[in-house]
Amino acid sequence: MGLIVQKFGGSSVADAEGMKRVAARIVATKKAGHQVVVVVSAMGDTTDELIELANAVTPIPQGRELDMLLTAGERISMAVLAMAINNLGFEALSFTGSQAGVITDSVHGKARIIDVTPGRIREAIDSGAIAIVAGFQGISQDTKDITTLGRGGSDTTAVALAAALDADVCEIYTDVDGVFSADPRVVPAARKLTTVTYEEMLELAAAGAKVLHLRCVEYARRYNLPIHVRSSFSPNEGTWVVENHPDGGTMEQAIISGVAHDKSEAKITVVGVPDRTGIAARIFQAIADNDINVDMIVQNVSAAATGLTDISFTVSKAEGQKATGVLQRIQGEVGFASLIYDDTIGKLSLVGAGMRSHPGVTATFFAAMADSGVNIEMISTSEIRISIIVKEADLERAAKAAHTAFGLDADQIEAVVYGGTGR
Repeated sequence: MGLIVQKFGGSSVADAEGMKRVAARIVATKKAGHQVVVVVSAMGDTTDELIELANAVTPIPQGRELDMLLTAGERISMAVLAMAINNLGFEALSFTGSQAGVITDSVHGKARIIDVTPGRIREAIDSGAIAIVAGFQGISQDTKDITTLGRGGSDTTAVALAAALDADVCEIYTDVDGVFSADPRVVPAARKLTTVTYEEMLELAAAGAKVLHLRCVEYARRYNLPIHVRSSFSPNEGTWVVENHPDGGTMEQAIISGVAHDKSEAKITVVGVPDRTGIAARIFQAIADNDINVDMIVQNVSAAATGLTDISFTVSKAEGQKATGVLQRIQGEVGFASLIYDDTIGKLSLVGAGMRSHPGVTATFFAAMADSGVNIEMISTSEIRISIIVKEADLERAAKAAHTAFGLDADQIEAVVYGGTGR
């Protein structure tokens, strides 16, 4: 008998029928002799609807109260799912994030997990019950206020609980059959991956692939916890996220594992920056002091005549205006000329451990962009990733071109999107 943690996203529990289907699946796992802990997201678009409600009342909702509001969605889901399981003749007990022992820092809206003390969850499953936990939420260690982990936080809740409980596997149920070589909504010829390493999945998640949340993959890698990404709408085997590929990680047959695209970023260019020691540090320290994450950075060579340079970087669109405000406040101190803000961009990334040992990946990638008439604005690389910034209008065309150029297209269309969100 093993311990399995299962996470079900909003599209899987969008309505009463979805709840019943998920309950039957959970009960089947219990009948197979496993202890079961379930983490559940809010039903369907509940979180979006609650955000709209808050914005209808005030343009700037107070963080503490917004977290109190948004966590109601998961509390509804956990209670309804527990009722559905009880109706099938099995005992289920629901727990909020704080009751489950998910302890976080005090940053509302994007809290990070500090510790998990799942004493009540362990008592429940040891007594034979199925534990249903509200995802996306915890309790601040300092203030004792309810906090939320940010979008995709239910993934992180599930993996953190699985690690704390020493589970055998964390199953992430979504509305596609696993992790694909590209978003099947954009690239219909995308193929399902049998396995993907933590390293590759981290890069894919950071590059915009929405099937798994970045922080949950970081957590899984830290504790070497296997993740099985699969569909709640079918019994098909999904994708295993593990430390190494079963073939030993040679990856000779696959240079590129996947193509990810992201429309959620904006580009800020700081124009006419004095090319002096410490200026770049001052710019990015101001950004960091305001809890704004920076992704890609490019600095031009300074002009010999003026001694000035331009620095471009990308941030989340949600933090774009905040970032420009921060920079405007230090303009006099830093001495740059102006700011250019562009939120009509998209990021396209190639990810694959195989590119370590295969020359010519960059040339093939850029040639595919040129043949498709796509202009590249920024470039960033890591050992197993190449990312570029292009115009948002060109992004989907670029994704299809890259996918084809590296031979990732399936022989026949195999990707099935059962729901509508990819989570």
